[in-house]
Amino acid sequence: MTEVTIRNQKGMTSVKEMPILQDGPPPGGFPAVRYARRIPNSGPGGAAVFLVSSLVIGFGFYQVGQGNIHRRAVKAEKIAARQAILPLIQAEEDARFVKELKKQLAEEKELMAHVPGWKVGENVYSSGRWMPPATGKMTVDLS
Repeated sequence: MTEVTIRNQKGMTSVKEMPILQDGPPPGGFPAVRYARRIPNSGPGGAAVFLVSSLVIGFGFYQVGQGNIHRRAVKAEKIAARQAILPLIQAEEDARFVKELKKQLAEEKELMAHVPGWKVGENVYSSGRWMPPATGKMTVDLS
């Protein structure tokens, strides 16, 4: 192709003779380039987070206090119930102790019948004090 068809100019013999066409900015200029960091605002601010967390923690402490009051009331009720039935339980234990003591004395009398001078139910230590059994072992102090 010739210069006439390309540039619509005649008589050009070399490329160096071609007029220079330089691209330029569009009318009004190029749009501004965004180069700043733009972080979207996602979520509540610090004051809102602090307020909500304070309310949640406060409600939690309130619930703990209410639970402590309830637990204290249940514990007091349990202690009162145990104190109410304590005389009955003590009477049952005393009756069991007397029954076992009679059985033990009868067994001792049978076992020691051949020993001269043996007194059934007499304390061999002669302490003079009666002490209730703490270990479940039956002992007698009749002095």
